[in-house]
Amino acid sequence: MHFAVSGVDCPIWLPPLVAFVVSFFTSMGGVSGAFLLLPFQMSFLGFTSPAVSPTNLVYNIVSIPSGVWRYLREGRMVWPLTWVVIAGTLPGVVAGGFIRLTWLPEPGPFKVFVGCVLLYIGARMFLDLAKERDRAKAPARNQAGTPPPARPGGFVVRLRSFSWRQLSFDFAGQNYTCSTPGIFSLSLAVGMVGGVYGIGGGAIVAPFFVAVYGLPVHAVAGAALMGTFVTSVAGVAFYQAIAPFYSGQMAVAPDWLLGFLFGLGGLGGMYCGARMQKRVKPAYIKIMLGLILLGTAGKYLLGYFMN
Repeated sequence: MHFAVSGVDCPIWLPPLVAFVVSFFTSMGGVSGAFLLLPFQMSFLGFTSPAVSPTNLVYNIVSIPSGVWRYLREGRMVWPLTWVVIAGTLPGVVAGGFIRLTWLPEPGPFKVFVGCVLLYIGARMFLDLAKERDRAKAPARNQAGTPPPARPGGFVVRLRSFSWRQLSFDFAGQNYTCSTPGIFSLSLAVGMVGGVYGIGGGAIVAPFFVAVYGLPVHAVAGAALMGTFVTSVAGVAFYQAIAPFYSGQMAVAPDWLLGFLFGLGGLGGMYCGARMQKRVKPAYIKIMLGLILLGTAGKYLLGYFMN
C-alpha cells in the first residue's frame, strides 16, 4: 500500500502489528511507545521528512485512550500529577515544534538528536534498574520500580494533599511526596524535547518520576500516558496549522492514514499492556527497552559521525 503524504510503501497490516507489539510492553511503564515507532518509520519505512513527528503524535492520540481508561478504571490515576504534567508540557511541545522546523528539518541532524534522546532514555532506564537493585538490599524500604507488596489499599491511589509546593498520595500502603514546581519544570523541558521528537514526552517523564522522585511506576503510568495524550493533541494541531506556511518546501502535516494504522495497533496493545502490568515486573520491561534504545541510539550516532 502507498501512503501519499509520507511516500511510504508497505503492507497495510505492518503498521498495526508493529505498534501492537511495541505498545504492549511500553504501556506497562507509562510510555506510549512512540519513541520506538519513530526510528522504525525513519529507518525501516524511509519516512524522514518533518511530517514524521506529527504522524507519530497521531499514533499517540489514537492509541493512548485505551490504556488511560484501564488505569482509570483500576483507580490508578494521580490526577494532580497529570494536570501539572500537562501544564508544563503544553507550552514546551509548541516550542519544540518550532525548533524541529527551524533547526532540525534535515534527516541527518535530526537523527543525531533522536540518537541523543534515545541514548539518554536508555541510560536513565539502566540507572533506574541499578537503584532498584540497591533498594532490594534494604527490605524495609519501599521499592519504587517493582510491584508493591500486597498491603491495605492494594493498587488504588489515594490523594493526601496537593498544593503549589508539593503533591502527596498513598499507594499500596506507602506514602509518596514530590515537589510540584519540580514536576512542572521537568515537564516543560520534556515537552520541548517531545515536540521536536514527536513522542509527547511520556518516554522521558515516566522514567524521571520513578528514578528521580522515587514514585511507583504502577501509580504514575496512567498520569504519564494522559499527559502524553494531551500534549500529542496540541502537537498535531500545531503541525497541521503551520503546514500551509511550508507548502512546496517540505512535508509538515501528519500522514493521517499511516498514523491511524499505527494507532489502531497501539489501541489494542495499550489496553492489553495496562491490564497485564500488575503481573509483570517492570525490571524485565526496562532491560528489554533499554537494550533496544541503546542499540538504536548507537546506530544513529555512529552512522552519522562515520559518514
